[in-house]
Amino acid sequence: MSPQTVFLTHLVLGYVPWLLFFGAYIWPRLNAMDHFDAQRAIAAVHNFRVIGLAFLLPGVVGPNLPGGFATFAAYGNFATGALSMLALLAIRMRPLFWLFVLAFNLVGVADIALDSYHAVQVNLPAVAGELGAMYAFLIIYMPLQMISHLTAFYLLARSQLNTVSSGVGDAAGS
Repeated sequence: MSPQTVFLTHLVLGYVPWLLFFGAYIWPRLNAMDHFDAQRAIAAVHNFRVIGLAFLLPGVVGPNLPGGFATFAAYGNFATGALSMLALLAIRMRPLFWLFVLAFNLVGVADIALDSYHAVQVNLPAVAGELGAMYAFLIIYMPLQMISHLTAFYLLARSQLNTVSSGVGDAAGS
């Protein structure tokens, strides 16, 4: 099997165990939690994205890792991690907390989407060995990042729909 095939197989199949684990253990708990607590838990997962700066460290990644991919991936992950930390630091100021929750999820999804675009542009599968230790970051952690971002957006949307529904119900009952 070619290195490109192994990389793409890992990338795609990296979602399967996380979806199974998420569906069995994480989603039931998040779904039962208060929306605020669920978003706090999701933010905690993203705090570790600051590790993405390692895409810039020689020795952690190979010297031939395309710079256009590495730089954007490093700073996108760092920004997402920093925003998620700010969300957790702002838990006592709810409006600010919700602003940071929205921000880190928007930046995080944009980061993953743009990293995927850059990976295609630089043919990252052909040089996947240059990812070095960051190979595991992409294959193991990135699927959880995307799944949790989508979950955060779902929970935010559901919370807004519930707020609108109760407001309509309250107005109808008046």
